[in-house]
Amino acid sequence: MSKRKKIIIMSSLVFLLALTAVLNVLLANNITASGDTTVVPTANYFSSFRADRQVTRNQEIMELNEMLDLYEKGSEKYNEIVAMKLKIVEMMEKELELETMIKAKGFSDAVVVLGMDTDSVNVFINSDELNYNTALSIWTMLKSEVGAEPGKVIIMPINAQV
Repeated sequence: MSKRKKIIIMSSLVFLLALTAVLNVLLANNITASGDTTVVPTANYFSSFRADRQVTRNQEIMELNEMLDLYEKGSEKYNEIVAMKLKIVEMMEKELELETMIKAKGFSDAVVVLGMDTDSVNVFINSDELNYNTALSIWTMLKSEVGAEPGKVIIMPINAQV
């Protein structure tokens, strides 16, 4: 890979990181400006989270597509990049499936984030609190669907308005 292409890829990654930080600060300022820091509007939190995640994933796939152009079809690097793209798509599908299953348990909204290089699973549910039975129910589902281990799962209630 040429030095110029490496610089372009690294610059775009730094740009995405900066954009994410700016959006995070803007969202945090909007929430604190309202004066009520205990309740986050559902549309803002869950929709923003999904939109940010989708933008990031689209950017990752775009960068992988650009990298595919650099390697000969069938080479080891080419196959690694294709495998990484497939893994991202599989993660996206599994996250959507898990979110739907959690909503079926009675929550008005949920976001699931699977770790790319780890077995970690983060779950954010629209709820005032998290009790033992609810956490156990979600963890049992995660264990059967993705083989999640107890120490690698975080389930966090987000007090959001409906």
